[in-house]
Amino acid sequence: MASIKFEHVDKYFGNVHVLKDINIDIPDKEFLVLVGPSGCGKSTALRCLAGLEEITSGKIYIGDRVVNDVAPKDRDIAMVFQSYALYPHMSVYDNMAFGLKLRKVPKAEIDKRVKEAAEMLGIAHLLDRKPKALSGGQRQRVALGRAIVRDPAVFLMDEPLSNLDAKLRVQTRAEISKLHKRLGTTFIYVTHDQVEAMTMGTRIAVMRDGILQQLDAPQVLYDHPANMFVAGFIGSPAMNFFEATIRRGTDGLVVDTGDFALPIARNKQEVAGKYIDRSVYFGIRPEDIHDAQFVPPGVEANATVDAEIAVVEHMGAEVFAYADVGTKEFVARLDPRTAAEAGKPLRLAFDMSRMHLFDRETEMALT
Repeated sequence: MASIKFEHVDKYFGNVHVLKDINIDIPDKEFLVLVGPSGCGKSTALRCLAGLEEITSGKIYIGDRVVNDVAPKDRDIAMVFQSYALYPHMSVYDNMAFGLKLRKVPKAEIDKRVKEAAEMLGIAHLLDRKPKALSGGQRQRVALGRAIVRDPAVFLMDEPLSNLDAKLRVQTRAEISKLHKRLGTTFIYVTHDQVEAMTMGTRIAVMRDGILQQLDAPQVLYDHPANMFVAGFIGSPAMNFFEATIRRGTDGLVVDTGDFALPIARNKQEVAGKYIDRSVYFGIRPEDIHDAQFVPPGVEANATVDAEIAVVEHMGAEVFAYADVGTKEFVARLDPRTAAEAGKPLRLAFDMSRMHLFDRETEMALT
């Protein structure tokens, strides 16, 4: 087992600065997810850890050892890629055993490890099959099994579920989380899918343009995003943002978007009070905007606006309503009992105790 540490890691491809002063401490047995849009540097960070790319400066530790100059095969890691990369002419058994055979592991030990891993992944009945006779999910399990049999100190996974359909992704996601608990090994998982990140990671590292934006537990990222990028990236549908000004109202402070103004909740007054008459970004998640007829218990319903509903998406357990108020557009995640209908007005209640404020210049959260 091993901890991981990135210490002031930079990576250039020619003149392109891909990783910018990355500092991450990953304790032993943690499941860390690197998440961000395409091109943010998350896969490059993983490849640098694996030794598949050389870093330009800084240090990478696996355990107490600096591995900058250690060959990939000597880093005690196993990697699972988006591509299954199975040998088509080999059986499942031989695909899983191949790496161990190259390392001259005794035959009896290979047999034991392969069968144990296959049992763990539910593919013991497939050991004699060739990859072409397997479904996408089964092939991904074989790729996982090939990594497991090596018994590495660290598992690295680079978007391993991208080739699976939606249902299989959910199922395999749960299997990988169970696998982490069972093996008790350090997992580092790269994805662009924030749902995968939120459901799997012990902690999540959010990246953008080669810069680490925030590293924390999933719920902390959701409740206390460090900046507008994290706030908009974590959560689906994304957080609504409005250009606004904090003003004094007749009964306290309000956030004024120009098209509507909402009273600021008591728990946000202290922060907002520092920015009176200042321009800010006001953010609120779709799930914190309710049909005024179906406001959940404990939510004050005094912050309401009359909106025109443009589009309604019925999701079964919830309804996404795309609304307009003047020039402002936003999305609300409503109770399925809502009477929201495209082209009709609807009174919406904002849970202002869950609002977020961001600096207009830096886009950093105001706390």
